[in-house]
Order: sequence, then structure tokens, then C-alpha cells
Amino acid sequence: MRTTIGYTVESIGYVIGAQGLVSFASQTFFGAEWGWMHKIVHLPPTAYLGVAVVGLMLIVAGMKIRKAPERHEVA
Repeated sequence: MRTTIGYTVESIGYVIGAQGLVSFASQTFFGAEWGWMHKIVHLPPTAYLGVAVVGLMLIVAGMKIRKAPERHEVA
């Protein structure tokens, strides 16, 4: 179960991080809005960097969850 949760958190992190980077780059360098995040929230370009950092944190957390040793509880 731990591995499944880790992969899920990590996968969500990749999507959120990629959308944050794409939104930041598109607004900063091209003056357009790419991706789907701008359809949900309208943020300034620098806030999208924060979204990318949140995605990175989810990726790291998912990797730690997957690699943590299994603890077997005694009933």
C-alpha cells in the first residue's frame, strides 16, 4: 500500500509541477496562457513558480513514502 500511495503522490507532483512551469514560462516569455491551470485559477507569473515548487515537494514526498521501510505492527 505504501508503494501505491508513494507513486500516486509522486505522479500528482509531476503534473502540478509541470503545469506550474508551463504556466510561468508561457506568461513570462510568450505573453500567452498555456496548459490548463489558468482555467482554474488566475495567478501572476511568479505565483506559478510557487506551484512548481509545491509539485517538486510532492515528488520528493512520494519518493520518501515509497522508499520508507515497511513497519509491521504487532496486534
